[in-house]
Amino acid sequence: MNFIFYIFVGALGLCIGSFLNCVIYRLEEKKTLKGRSSCPHCKNTLSWKDLFPILSFIILGGKCRYCKKIISWQYPVMEVATGFLFLSVFNLQMSLPEFTMPEFFNLLYLFYITSVLIIIFVYDFKHYLIPDKILFPAIVVSLFYQFFFSEHFLNHIGAGIIASGFFLAIFLISKGKWMGFGDVKLAILMGLFLGVRSVLVALFMAFFLGAVISIILMFLKKKGLKSEIPFGPFLIAGTFIALFFGSQVVSWYLNLII
Repeated sequence: MNFIFYIFVGALGLCIGSFLNCVIYRLEEKKTLKGRSSCPHCKNTLSWKDLFPILSFIILGGKCRYCKKIISWQYPVMEVATGFLFLSVFNLQMSLPEFTMPEFFNLLYLFYITSVLIIIFVYDFKHYLIPDKILFPAIVVSLFYQFFFSEHFLNHIGAGIIASGFFLAIFLISKGKWMGFGDVKLAILMGLFLGVRSVLVALFMAFFLGAVISIILMFLKKKGLKSEIPFGPFLIAGTFIALFFGSQVVSWYLNLII
């Protein structure tokens, strides 16, 4: 029975990933979510046959059915990544002793925040900008969820204040040169989502990954010391690491220093 659930969640993740691609494209084009999807090149309306996650991309050979222009690899990669993350979140929830109605609501909440973080990751990576239209509703939902469904409301509120305050200090000291204000707002969501202990893990991993990737890019001469690199994707990567492996990271660090 669990196997069937995993198949369903994986398929759901692929479909949601396809929808998130649509959200990102319409954010870029400043369009609403109303109306049917179309090719970004020739603007032809896509038929139902063109909208199957992964499968349509493979059948069409990675090209539009109508104009034959290449379809961005962002689309299948996003679908697979969303499916993988949904399965990981579901597996995390299924590891609990029992699966009751509160756990079901928590699963829906995790799916929603995961989707939001994926959108922000891709959008910030491409445009060096965190869209408030996506971020602010997620902060409100997180506040609502933590207040009504969490036993550790103050812990999560405190985590949001600590994380955002840390980035706000960097933003003010550097006058926006080291850190964008979007990262300050994203840190609020991270804190509300993770709580104090896990958000510290997320921040540590974000700075660690950011340093490693920056060094690699400079070594490859893709970036220089003064080059701008979006930090949002590192914060989101750190958030997922803290969500799935936070306890292991803390245990490893404590064993290292003791």
